[in-house]
Amino acid sequence: MHKLVVFSGAGMSAESGINTFRDSNGLWEQHDIHEVATPEAWAKNPALVQRFYNERRKNILAAQPNLAHQIIADLQQDFDVQVITQNIDDLHERAGSQQVLHLHGNIRLAKSSGPDAQYTQTFYPIDGWQLDLEKDHCTEGYPLRPHVVWFGEAVPAYEQAVELVQDAEIFIVIGSTLSVYPVAGLIHHIPQSCQAYYIDPQADYARVPAQYQLINSSATQGMQQLKQQLLQQIT
Repeated sequence: MHKLVVFSGAGMSAESGINTFRDSNGLWEQHDIHEVATPEAWAKNPALVQRFYNERRKNILAAQPNLAHQIIADLQQDFDVQVITQNIDDLHERAGSQQVLHLHGNIRLAKSSGPDAQYTQTFYPIDGWQLDLEKDHCTEGYPLRPHVVWFGEAVPAYEQAVELVQDAEIFIVIGSTLSVYPVAGLIHHIPQSCQAYYIDPQADYARVPAQYQLINSSATQGMQQLKQQLLQQIT
């Protein structure tokens, strides 16, 4: 099977009703990132941070995978599909994708808020949508925090993502503004022979090299179009 790697961003889940962070009326317009998405914010007001992510988790649990998520999962019948996502939701998994790497964490999981939290590989499944500062603690006694990579923290999965991208025969960027580094740099690690596509309503060559084919569409429309194109190539 051909190795197909999907790199998804916030636009991937927007059609499922999950607010993006950077678009107009996005979450960063509604909240100061320094108050809810940094280690310093947690140190200053963990209750506010916990409440913010509890609400995000509640929203995600109420959402459903959209057609684009489902098409990517369906492509596993004909391709070796690896998903690399910037999203902290679990919609790819709920749609049926078997190989999903979360670059920025997974909000359905918690981890220690101890000193080495950003590097830990010990995660705790969250039952429901709420984490409680007083009741939910790791084995070392620290309160549990969301498994989310905050601004200023390392991205431990990045090197693994680079290795996956370097093996891609087909690479699809979908719903990402490609403005968050270091992860946006993944687009430059594809092989020269790789078929590369960029699906986004604002897709343009200011964001990606000329090796990429642009599909100026939403995630669902773009994946419907590209699915047919890819399947025709292997029949």
